[in-house]
Amino acid sequence: MYATLIAVAALWGAATGLLIPRAAYRLSVEPDRRWRDTCPAGHTLAGPAGGWLGTPACRTCTTEAASPAPPASPAPPGTAPTSGPATAPGTTTPGSTLDATPEPTPAPLRRPITAPLLTGLTCATLALANGPRPELVVWLLSAPFALLLATVDVRVHRLPDQLTLPLAAATPLLLAVAELLPYDGGSWLHALFGALALGGGYFALFLIHPTGMGFGDVKLALSLGAALGWYGWGVLFAGTFAGFLLGALYGLGLVLARRGSRTSAIPFGPFMLGGALLGLVLGALSATP
Repeated sequence: MYATLIAVAALWGAATGLLIPRAAYRLSVEPDRRWRDTCPAGHTLAGPAGGWLGTPACRTCTTEAASPAPPASPAPPGTAPTSGPATAPGTTTPGSTLDATPEPTPAPLRRPITAPLLTGLTCATLALANGPRPELVVWLLSAPFALLLATVDVRVHRLPDQLTLPLAAATPLLLAVAELLPYDGGSWLHALFGALALGGGYFALFLIHPTGMGFGDVKLALSLGAALGWYGWGVLFAGTFAGFLLGALYGLGLVLARRGSRTSAIPFGPFMLGGALLGLVLGALSATP
């Protein structure tokens, strides 16, 4: 059923997922630091969208890694290999003019596949649950940004405003367009109220316990509230509860594995997004256009 639609959605997710690693690398910095503008080897990042799309390694690093190492120079005529113990790398022998061994050629960089796999699977799941409804376009456009936010939050416990705020504005606007098209499965008014309700709820939690709830989570809740609210209050509650449940299970696992304590900080954004995905699938399966 809808095999072509699911395949196209999976390909879209995989293609956009290939562009995520560099943006995640550049955005994964502490709040008081600038976004990275060089690759891990120190080369200036350039390319599509001002160097924001692609892999963390720049073109120079990729070319150097793929180039074979130059062959060793042959010994001059009339010389014979010395016998005896070998000299340790980086050291010299008496009368030798060699100061140090050259740096080895770096191994070829592996292309990250986790991002395209996750994004492709997410988009395929959404297409399977929604079918050819107009709101599916909104979910497919949002999925790469959701994975990018989750990646950055896992790395540096941060949800950048450059991602959360545009997503909070774009989600209700795109859903307003979706409601104008036939066969939609939700309500824009419910989406608007959902954004206000979930954003307000997270803001209250932030005021009560600011060390346990980041303000980035509050801004992310605006877009997630709009998406979940599109299908009604029941889906909004289910998706929100699923996010807290996933976070609690992860925290419990850390405690049982003795890798953390009850007060250990964990990135909550990925669990908010995971719960929202479960809620969207539930809402799409139960929606009647």
